[in-house]
Amino acid sequence: MTQSDFIGIGEIEAARERIAATIRLTPVNVSDTLSAIAGVPVHLKLEHLQHTGSFKLRGAANAVSLLSDEERAAGVVGVSTGNHGRALAHAAKASGVRCVICMSRLVPQVKVDGIRALGAEVRIVGRSQDEAQAEVDKLVAEGMSMIPPFDHRAVIAGQGTLGLEIVEQIPDVDTVVVPLSGGGLIAGVAAACKARNKDIRIIGITMERGAAMIASLKAGAPIEVEEQPTLADSLGGGIGLSNRYTFPMTRALVDETWLLNEAQIATGMRHAYWQERQIVEGAGAVGIAAVIAKTFKPKGPVALILSGGNVDMAQHFRVIGGEDVDLMKEVA
Repeated sequence: MTQSDFIGIGEIEAARERIAATIRLTPVNVSDTLSAIAGVPVHLKLEHLQHTGSFKLRGAANAVSLLSDEERAAGVVGVSTGNHGRALAHAAKASGVRCVICMSRLVPQVKVDGIRALGAEVRIVGRSQDEAQAEVDKLVAEGMSMIPPFDHRAVIAGQGTLGLEIVEQIPDVDTVVVPLSGGGLIAGVAAACKARNKDIRIIGITMERGAAMIASLKAGAPIEVEEQPTLADSLGGGIGLSNRYTFPMTRALVDETWLLNEAQIATGMRHAYWQERQIVEGAGAVGIAAVIAKTFKPKGPVALILSGGNVDMAQHFRVIGGEDVDLMKEVA
């Protein structure tokens, strides 16, 4: 795959028009405390306030809107660690389309319940996204249409609309910090931002426990990585051995990647709550955590994407209260 085959600004702009009535243009706040730590203005893109509680609605809505009449009649299916499933269920319900979401047993119950509440059928299969994907493949063979969580042109274009908002809301942004998992968000955001300003630096942040994209980047090709429990559960899962789009786009467009441990992620969640008055899940707090840990050196204004807020509130209460000293036990 060459860069000419990457999802481009034209597809992202078309996606923005297509989903404008479905999504919320989320606000941006300046964090005084994080700006003091970083030495430059730090802006928080509050995407956890999106309908369904995460950025995933952008890609799912774009993909569902592009289904043919035949595909709509057959219904859609997807595999998810939670947020993609909720987004796909929301988009499908709005379009009157049957939706089945396949998930592993590692997905928190709060996310399972949220998807069912949106009218989707949930199937819990195995202890990894790869095992859940096998159930998706079965349903596709029976005639349903699969909308994957990240490695899909329409999904990436939809996520890229977030990048357009960032460069318009923060015209002088120098660095955009993006939670990194399968790569749909970072690929879309990087494509949008760099199309507007090629000098914008894109940094991907993820957890140490099961970082599939970073392991694949180091290996030079998509590889399998064992999934492990983590506070940033939305960043779990593989990138797919036959990854077509997000791996090459991440490799070409992302400037830096960094890993965080569980204690650092917990610190990010606590800071979001106590200092920024925002309830975010572990995956949504990794940018904040990276600034606090000083994992990278910003040269100019920074945008942090708070990507999701669908956190188990009992877990959130324990984390922000500092009750759990052994975080490995907390997420096991």
